[in-house]
Amino acid sequence: MPIVGAMEGKSVQSSSAYRHDQAEPGTSSILIVDDDPASIQALGGMLTPFGELRFALSGEEALSLATQAPPDLVLLDVNMPGMSGFDVCRRLKADPRLCETPVVFVTGHSDLASEVTGLEAGAVDFISKPLAQPLVVARVRTQLRLRQLTEALRQSARTDGLTGLANRRSFDEELQHEWRRACRRQEPLSLVLLDIDHFKAFNDHYGHPAGDRCLQAVARAIGAVIRRPSDLAARYGGEEFAVVLPATDAGGAQHIAQNLVRAVAALEIPHAASPQARHVTISAGATTALRPERNTQPAQLIDAADAALYQAKHLGRNQAVFTAFSPSGQAES
Repeated sequence: MPIVGAMEGKSVQSSSAYRHDQAEPGTSSILIVDDDPASIQALGGMLTPFGELRFALSGEEALSLATQAPPDLVLLDVNMPGMSGFDVCRRLKADPRLCETPVVFVTGHSDLASEVTGLEAGAVDFISKPLAQPLVVARVRTQLRLRQLTEALRQSARTDGLTGLANRRSFDEELQHEWRRACRRQEPLSLVLLDIDHFKAFNDHYGHPAGDRCLQAVARAIGAVIRRPSDLAARYGGEEFAVVLPATDAGGAQHIAQNLVRAVAALEIPHAASPQARHVTISAGATTALRPERNTQPAQLIDAADAALYQAKHLGRNQAVFTAFSPSGQAES
């Protein structure tokens, strides 16, 4: 339903996105929720430089929009017909995907009871009506900066500092998450474990700084092969890496594992201490749980991939081996 009036010469649509011409690419996403079109227009006119603005005229519509694409910040009216702003905030905070999205109430109420209720519902701040643009801009900017800092810290905690890939903690969490989803949807889940061949000899021969550069180069090669947003490449530990491949069957897992081996070999990083090749190589072990069962655990998928990796090394390294995964969680040759 079109909202009466215009903003910056453009008509404003409920459930639509509007990006200011002067906004920098990749800036924040703000969801403005108010049953009063005039209030939405006023806030929209103040906040267009921050990036993408979306609008909702009701609590139900706000929850739908937030679920479709989580915003960086929600500006929420308290008094709305049907679902109040307090109820919307509680629903947002109860959703694991949205619970950390900051909510700022925009309200004509300045009494202590309303502020306490809003803070208990999970809001981070209040903006009082009538709106003063300098105050609105300052408070929105503060919340978006805090959001960016929080995301940066969270990302840092999940990233391996040397290679830039996901770290072991992130791998463990993601594998557990994908395992549960594969069980629920009855979809295949594949895992590839990788190990740099004779890496200790490489470090002994070239030194640890060269070893770090080698790890970084191998990580970049892995990242170039793993392109789907749903896939995860991680540093598993030391010179070992892991790749989680959701919704990937056995054929896809074998193809990816072989491509990873070839990609690292193509780097042609000299390895004079290797008895297998004159350049750095990796061994890979892959496995696929076709339809994971709830009575099995992702650790069993790791065991199967590790068995395949051991076999690849036993057969001469610089190759990928696939091992089938049985419903009991045991590797099958």
